[in-house]
Amino acid sequence: MAKWVYLFHEGSADMKNLLGGKGANLAEMTNLGLPIPQGFTVTTEACTEYYNNGKAISDEIKDQIMSSLAWLEEKQGKKFGDTESPLLVSVRSGARVSMPGMMDTILNLGLTDISVEGFAKKTGNPRFAYDSYRRFIQMFSDVVMEIPKSYFERVLDEIKESKGAKFDTDLTADDMKEVIVKFKSIYKEAKGVEFPQNPVDQLMEAVKAVFRSWDNPRANYYRRMNDIPGDWGTAVNVQAMVFGNMGDTSGTGVAFTRNPSTGEAKIYGEYLINAQGEDVVAGIRTPQPITKLEEDMPECYEEFMAIAKKLEDHYADMQDMEFTIEDKHLYFLQTRNGKRTAAAALQIACDLVDEGKITKETAISRIEAKSLDQLLHPGFDAAALKAAKKIGSALPASPGAAAGKVYFTASEAKSHHDGGERVILVRLETSPEDIEGMHAAEGILTVRGGMTSHAAVVARGMGTCCVSGCGEIVIDEDAKVFSLGGETIHEGDYISLDGSTGNIYLGDVATVPAAISGNFDRIMKWADEIRTLKVRTNADTPADAANAVKFGAEGIGLCRTEHMFFDAERIPKIRKMILSKTQEAREEALNELIPFQKGDFKALYEVMEGRPVTIRFLDPPLHEFVPTEEEDILALANDMGLTVEEVKATCDSLHEFNPMMGHRGCRLAVTYPEIAKMQTRAVIEAAIEVKAEKGFDVIPEIMIPLVGDKKELKFVKDVVVETAEAVKKEKNSDIKYHIGTMIEIPRAALLADEIAEEAEFFSFGTNDLTQMTFGFSRDDAGKFLDSYYENKIYESDPFARLDQDGVGQLVKMAVEKGRKTRPDIKLGICGEHGGDPSTVEFCHKVGLTYVSCSPFRVPIARLAAAQAKLNDK
Repeated sequence: MAKWVYLFHEGSADMKNLLGGKGANLAEMTNLGLPIPQGFTVTTEACTEYYNNGKAISDEIKDQIMSSLAWLEEKQGKKFGDTESPLLVSVRSGARVSMPGMMDTILNLGLTDISVEGFAKKTGNPRFAYDSYRRFIQMFSDVVMEIPKSYFERVLDEIKESKGAKFDTDLTADDMKEVIVKFKSIYKEAKGVEFPQNPVDQLMEAVKAVFRSWDNPRANYYRRMNDIPGDWGTAVNVQAMVFGNMGDTSGTGVAFTRNPSTGEAKIYGEYLINAQGEDVVAGIRTPQPITKLEEDMPECYEEFMAIAKKLEDHYADMQDMEFTIEDKHLYFLQTRNGKRTAAAALQIACDLVDEGKITKETAISRIEAKSLDQLLHPGFDAAALKAAKKIGSALPASPGAAAGKVYFTASEAKSHHDGGERVILVRLETSPEDIEGMHAAEGILTVRGGMTSHAAVVARGMGTCCVSGCGEIVIDEDAKVFSLGGETIHEGDYISLDGSTGNIYLGDVATVPAAISGNFDRIMKWADEIRTLKVRTNADTPADAANAVKFGAEGIGLCRTEHMFFDAERIPKIRKMILSKTQEAREEALNELIPFQKGDFKALYEVMEGRPVTIRFLDPPLHEFVPTEEEDILALANDMGLTVEEVKATCDSLHEFNPMMGHRGCRLAVTYPEIAKMQTRAVIEAAIEVKAEKGFDVIPEIMIPLVGDKKELKFVKDVVVETAEAVKKEKNSDIKYHIGTMIEIPRAALLADEIAEEAEFFSFGTNDLTQMTFGFSRDDAGKFLDSYYENKIYESDPFARLDQDGVGQLVKMAVEKGRKTRPDIKLGICGEHGGDPSTVEFCHKVGLTYVSCSPFRVPIARLAAAQAKLNDK
């Protein structure tokens, strides 16, 4: 027979997967001989069984719960549901990883109309007994039966007001009886039945509620954000009650062995006299700092400090502890490794290494790689944020905090920024043409688009705060106004964006700059000593590249050349090329761009000081460059001696039904080889000049995008080689260069062995590879992916976290086939997935040479690469 329930003394710290984090730690504390109210844990496997059993608890699990309850009754010398001296229990959830806020606790379970009277007599404290019962009714109704807590709070406030009581503690036993009568009537009105009077029914319903909480929308969202698999399940901990609300010699509190905000090695926490657990966090009464316990109950404080030290030493990590004092007797209800800010995580990791408690490897493995984002971007001032009015939320596409005046076009955003204003660019969606306005903006807000939309990708590259896909916005770009959350925001009004949470606030919320400490450099050095996977950056400008180098990038894995064409001086020249009717005319227009492209590449090479630079040749379809405004069309027509109608006809002819799968990437170079010639000349001349001027040995890596066939790649490669060799001969240079391709079409992965005959390197463009493999548009998938999460079809956004089962299989296959043909082939990934820790681990496992990500994700990738290496062991 399977074992579904474990008494605390039957478990241990290493049984976290089965007992959940809380259950495993309660078992460990029991084994350490600490003062723990005894109880038992219903396992995570029982949770999975509950779902497999059609959301019902099997008789076998019920029987094991009841026999564990009988053991607990004997241990406590009390009976469950007894009218004289009832055993009361708390019921808490406990997943294998901490999921704060996923589910509330139920305290005082086992009280009924009859047992509360016996409880009052036994304790000699009727006020305490009835207070405990009213708390239980409210918690059970809220957590188990989903009756809103506010219904009960309203009644309690009314009674306090009528009695002239400021706090709950000012109410008498008779007042509490009155509260109970009203609470029970709320229950009956909501559920149509009386409040349950059988303690066993109460317990089983509470256990089911914990199991159900594993699958509520809040928990599912939390898991998706933190890469927690849905099949893990949660455990349930049933524990004998101890009471902090028995009077002035009792209390309850929460404490950390170190400060969770700063990491300072000093006890941090608070407690309340004459209270139960939820009072500390509910904010009804102001708690006291934990140090005041030394004055109130010195013996308890001394014991508490000794146990806190013992727990931190035992776990060799900062502990988050809950405790209760019942009539001067101290009990620990739980301990766990405490959640902390990124700054605190680095401080604690460095301190614990310096104190000799952990190794550098352990320190590295404990820091959540994603959390480093907090250190690199500005944040909101905590007090200002608390006072701010939230008007909506959408996807947290690029982290950081931003406040500024709303503008609806890139040109307006840029001109107002140049005039000294802080600007928020609000767009239906962004396109490459918006790049200058995006660069000028403090933050970007879009109505459409997902986590890998144009706005999201570009904003992350620039380190600019971005909230995308806010479908609730009603926008009128012509009238320069949008409405959201009952507010109407006009051009020039202030809004604030939190790119880490996706929240949108009304008004100008104060921000504070990012602060990087010396601990950051220490941790990064340790990570670099451990990792084998290289980390490059996606950067299109010298500023982005310089930022990335500052964050430890070892090269550029993707420079997107199309962003270089949207400058006001350049866009007319690329438009001229597009409208030219002959190859000669196109070459003439492109030749005018060579000095600009060469200048861009030189600036990048200089910043990178000899580090590898991968330059992707022109990728987007040409329609993205053509004018849409009447005045731009007229200017182009005049410049080229064409009629407005001719210009419009050419622009219309470039329209594609699905540009994502259209005339773009290497297909442009097949149709117009002169584009590849121009870009090759700029790349090679820039490298030769930088070597001569600065002494950097630049070896450019030319990446040909969207290849699906070896012959296609060879055609473009021949153009590149012929041009490059001609430039070398002209300049009398022996400079080296490499030619490779971006694997972003499934066919390329399937034929990677053939393509490797021509390609010296592969870079996986996993944004497009994901689109092509799923048949999803990354800009539109956000509209329906929520339904996929709700219906358990997908657990995470395939554009934010690499789909290792499908897309990952193509990557793995291409790696194996490419290496078979060319053993020394260089392999990288340059899609947005390159900065996602779970994807970095996958890249390490399949043997990639490097990952490339936006500059602000470089530290995340460095840390994740070290963690991936440690996981090998």
